[in-house]
Amino acid sequence: MPDNLPKIQPRTAPPEARREQLIDATITAISTYGLSGTTLAKVTAEAGLSLGLVNFHFKSKEALLTATLTHLADEHRALWFTRSSQPDVSAADKLKLIVDAQFHAKICNRRKLSVWFAFFGESRPRKAYRELTGPLDEERQIATSRLCADIIAEGGYSGIDSDTVSAMLESLFDGFWLNILMYPDRFTRQSAKAQVLSYLRLCFPQHFTRLDAETFA
Repeated sequence: MPDNLPKIQPRTAPPEARREQLIDATITAISTYGLSGTTLAKVTAEAGLSLGLVNFHFKSKEALLTATLTHLADEHRALWFTRSSQPDVSAADKLKLIVDAQFHAKICNRRKLSVWFAFFGESRPRKAYRELTGPLDEERQIATSRLCADIIAEGGYSGIDSDTVSAMLESLFDGFWLNILMYPDRFTRQSAKAQVLSYLRLCFPQHFTRLDAETFA
């Protein structure tokens, strides 16, 4: 057999493992070819699986793309929600954990960021993007706003609105994700975390120190 032909793997893995394998291959394909350039043939070649197997698990390319976006959204939520739900952790530390999760290597890497912005950037998939990720983004923003409100009460801060800080955090998260994707030589996960924590230090100097930001510099 010529070396350049895709190697079809045996169909012995559990169905869920095959689904995950196909989703992972789809992430790679989108990061390489974009949404419009990603085909089922390219996904199966990347996964080393047959076209019949992808049709068995996903009835269409649209179903596979939706499953991929859902996987990324669930992975993202699980990380920040689990970390920020730890008992006996202060509101400021929970907010730090959310920031850390936002720029965790598992979530914030150019391969996966390419997929997020591919969905965001094309008009047809954008509706699915909003429907899937909108409620999760709102959930996180509500969570950070409540944490900010707790910090404001603890520190007796005045002239600071928790919803405003939370909205700014969401803007920083999105902006740094895009910069990390577009300008990897100038923006890193570490520098992004440091700058977000520097912003929080300006808002809540009693709860966030220069050391918090310098830890990630």
